[in-house]
Parts: sequence; structure tokens; C-alpha cells
Amino acid sequence: MAGFIHEMRTSGNGLLVRISIIAAIGGLLFGYDTGVISGALLYIKGDLHANSSAQEWIVSVLLLGAIVGAAISAFSADIFSRKWTKVVSGCVYVIAALGCAFSVSVPMLIGFRFLLGISVGTASFVSPLYISEVAPPKARGGLVSFNQLAVTTGILLSYIVNFLFKDVPGDWRWMLGIAALPGAALAIGMLTVPHTPRWLVQHSRKDEAKGVLERLRDSDPKADIPGELKGIEEENKREGDSRIRDVFRKSLRPLVLVGLALAFFQQFVGVNTVIYYAPTILTDTGLTKSSSVTQTVFVGVTNVVFTIVAVLLLDRIGRRKLLLIGTVGLTIALALLGVYFTSPWLQHHAGFLALGGLLLYIASFAIGLGPVFWLMISEIYPIGVRSKSMAVSTMVNWGANFIVAGTFLTLSSAITRQGTFFVYTGIAVVAFLFFLWKVPEARGRSLEQIQQDLGVSKT
Repeated sequence: MAGFIHEMRTSGNGLLVRISIIAAIGGLLFGYDTGVISGALLYIKGDLHANSSAQEWIVSVLLLGAIVGAAISAFSADIFSRKWTKVVSGCVYVIAALGCAFSVSVPMLIGFRFLLGISVGTASFVSPLYISEVAPPKARGGLVSFNQLAVTTGILLSYIVNFLFKDVPGDWRWMLGIAALPGAALAIGMLTVPHTPRWLVQHSRKDEAKGVLERLRDSDPKADIPGELKGIEEENKREGDSRIRDVFRKSLRPLVLVGLALAFFQQFVGVNTVIYYAPTILTDTGLTKSSSVTQTVFVGVTNVVFTIVAVLLLDRIGRRKLLLIGTVGLTIALALLGVYFTSPWLQHHAGFLALGGLLLYIASFAIGLGPVFWLMISEIYPIGVRSKSMAVSTMVNWGANFIVAGTFLTLSSAITRQGTFFVYTGIAVVAFLFFLWKVPEARGRSLEQIQQDLGVSKT
């Protein structure tokens, strides 16, 4: 930890850390609402008479909204800036969170969850985009991973809130409504931060970009402000104005393949079956609703602890190694959960294995696919198409999330709970082989150098 803090202090200053934390509140919103529904759903289904299909829609409609939010913000982040896109996102989040809390029917709740998803989808990619564009190369991995740390912190907070309100009248309404507080913090906090240097250069505001860089690097004696600014300008000139279709041009296909594969595999290894349905999975082991919500807090704590480990290690040992190690771990955990639900003897005599499998899974995800996906899509794309490329990857990620979250209960009924975990195990094996073959290392390189180092042509 001391080494990481030293790196940040010599690479930037208090402003750099402060604005990274504020920007990462977007990740907190993302995490809170993906986690809070897991406990709230146990009470919503009785209060609003929601059947299995309605429950799946309550969970997954947020993800449809997130796809729309990512698509909208692909343009707003370039036109209106990363900063103002996040301010508006925070305001929308406050309105939607309060709407969810006061919902009196399943359709009303689904509608506000969709609106909430638009805000979450926006924040999920603009947050790492913003941080990556203000961070120096030496500390970029750790700073961008503030966003993933905020995501896992949001999930943990949601589990704690679920625990605190599980026996309070109107329990699920409190669980959903409290989300308005971090939404307001994001909107207000983003009003106090500068635009990113890269966005300013894109909009011919070079002097302002230079001023922002000077403020962000003023405690780094090795900072090369003119060189960094020149690199941004040159990359911007090479790319010029971009459109969505430019993301798929031949010269960028290797990068797009990596980004989309990371987006796909991050969800299809089943992470959000753990996040959304952990209490449901635990109740299948014989625990009561109250005990399941309580044990889910351990999942949240593990998620945060191992995300901190990832933050400390990403700029030390690299993205690729952590990705591979984490994927091996979650593959083992998925196989363990499959075996557990296959064996009545284990379910009767070794109930702790279910919680153990969930903890191993979430720890492995937290050091690998969790932070590495969001970090790498903020690193590998050229500046002219970065926001649109990240938006496409984010949309695929949310789309995959929607499919997984919207089919878990149905799939479990069709092929059994253990069959579902074995399917995820097979996908995880394929993911590991792809990562081993295709995913490059981006540690310690500037955003512009990464394009050269990966051999991406400029045509």
C-alpha cells in the first residue's frame, strides 16, 4: 500500500487523487444498484406479488437501460464532455432511485429501474474514460481501478444496507431509495473537477489542456507537459473526427476483438448470478432469507478486499498476469459450485462449500476480469475513437449482463442449478484460452504508446 501511495504522490498530486475519487463515484452507483436488488428482491416479490418472470425483469431491465445509456453517452461524452455527461448522469440517478423507492406496482418499478439503468450505463464507461485521460502512465492502472474499487464498495454497501433494513417496515423501499445520496454526490462533485486534457485538445482548447496538465502533474519532477500535450495533439490529428463505424475499420479490428471479448467473457462467466442472486443461491442451501442476506455481506467484503489487492498490483505485475490468475481461480470456483449442487451428500453435510465457492469466485473475479476489463478498454483504443469504442464494449458488456441475469433462474429450472454452473465453467475455460492467446500487456505505457506497441496501423 505504501508503495502505491508513493507512486501516486510522485506521479500526480492531491487534485489528481481527488478528481479520480469523485469520478469513481459513478462506479459506486453501478455497484450499489447491481448489488442492492439481490436482497431487495426477496421482499419485493412478496410485497408487489412478483412471479419469477417479473423478478427477472426487475433485475434485468436496468441492464437494458444501461445499454441505452452507454449508447447515448458515446456521443455526449465527445460533444458535451466527459464532465457534463457525468453531472447529468448523477441527476438522473437521483430521480430514478427515488422513483424506485416509491413504486407501487411491478410495471412502475420496472420503468424507474430502466431509467436508473440509463444513468448506470453512462457512468460505467465515462468514469474509467475520464480517469484514464487525467492519469499519468505510471499510476494509471491503480487510479482507473479506483472505479472498480468503487463498484465493489457500492456492492458491499448495498449488502450492508440490505442487512440493516431486512427487518424494517418498508425494507426494500429504503434499500432502493438510499441510492439517491451517492447520485447527488456524483452530480455535485463533478461540478468541481476540470475537463480532461484530451477532450480539451479535441475541441481546440489547447491552452486550457496545458493548464489542466500543469495542475495534475505539478508534484512530479519528471513530468513532460509539452511532450504529453504533443502526443495528445498528434494522436488527435491522426484520428480526426470519428463515427461509430470507424470503430470497426480494419486497422482497429485486433483491438476491437480484445475489447469485445473481454466485455463478453466478463459477464458470461456468470459474475452477476453471484451479485444479483447470491441470497437466492444461499437460500437453496437451506438458509433462511435473513441468514442468506447476512452471509451475502461476506461476499461483498471479499469483493472489496481483493479489488484493493488488484489496485495495488495492476501497475506492479501487470494486467495480463492478474487476468490469467483470476480466470483460473473463478473456473475452479464454478466447478466447485457445480459439484456441490450435484451432490445431495455435500449439500446435507458440507453447506459451507456453497459460501466458500462463492467467496473463491468473487475473489478471483475481483483481481482479474473485474478491474482488467474496464482498465484495458480505457487504454487500448486511439483517442479519436476511444469514447465510441469504449461505449461499444460497454454496450456489449451490458447486453451480455442482461442475457445472463435475465436467464439465470429460467436456465437453472431447465438444466438444474449445477448444470448452469457447469455451463459457466466451460465458458470460463474458453475465456482463459482466449486471454492467453490474444490479450496484450499495457502496463506502464502511455495511451498513445500503446497504439504503437500493439502495432495498430494508422490507416
